[in-house]
Amino acid sequence: MDTFIFLFIILVASILQTSTGFGFSILATPFLLLIFKPTEAIQINIILSLVISCALITKVRKDIDFGILKRFMLGSVAGLPLGIMIFLLVDLTKLKVGISLTILALTIMLMLKFHINQSKSKDMVVGGLSGSLTSSIGMPGPPLLLYFSGTDTPKEKLRGTTLAFYLYIYFMSLIIQIIFAGTTKTIWISSGVALPLVFLGLYVGQLLFKRINQNLFRKFTYLILLFTGVYMLIESWRL
Repeated sequence: MDTFIFLFIILVASILQTSTGFGFSILATPFLLLIFKPTEAIQINIILSLVISCALITKVRKDIDFGILKRFMLGSVAGLPLGIMIFLLVDLTKLKVGISLTILALTIMLMLKFHINQSKSKDMVVGGLSGSLTSSIGMPGPPLLLYFSGTDTPKEKLRGTTLAFYLYIYFMSLIIQIIFAGTTKTIWISSGVALPLVFLGLYVGQLLFKRINQNLFRKFTYLILLFTGVYMLIESWRL
């Protein structure tokens, strides 16, 4: 049963990632934590997310904002080591509660039409937050998604820029995770088993992306964030 649930999670998350540009880690990580140990769940998520980013990067290159991407990367330099320290020192339950409350609070602000003015300094801060979340729990998406949604960024630019950043941040986070937390055969075998579902999800997600308009895209974004925040909070209280 766990194998079926695992493969279903990977398929749905892959479709979401390809069609929206952000959804794999946000959807997959909370559920993978129910099946695997924290280190295994996070590294499986990072490995598969890296595969997705590699597979899609050539298709979205024209939509990348390289100025923002550069500032995200610079900001992440401080966030990456902070994230692995959090992973190694902070209780996972407390970490999940904090993240879920942050996601819920910021999502509600966006639903109430809270607007964020983009700036170079904010790009750096968002990159740092995303870096710390990637090396700690393998989930870089929330800061990027909340920031881009608050600045009314078109979905093409959102998907292209986030995927390009993911290619860098997942690679760096995987190296940091392996060095400081170690790795196991389970992680690499499970990732290999999931690859066919990832590629199927890529195909289906590309078809959906062409049919999602900007308004529907924004509403879907809020729904995913609310679901993730509420789910992580409930599961944290149950532990």
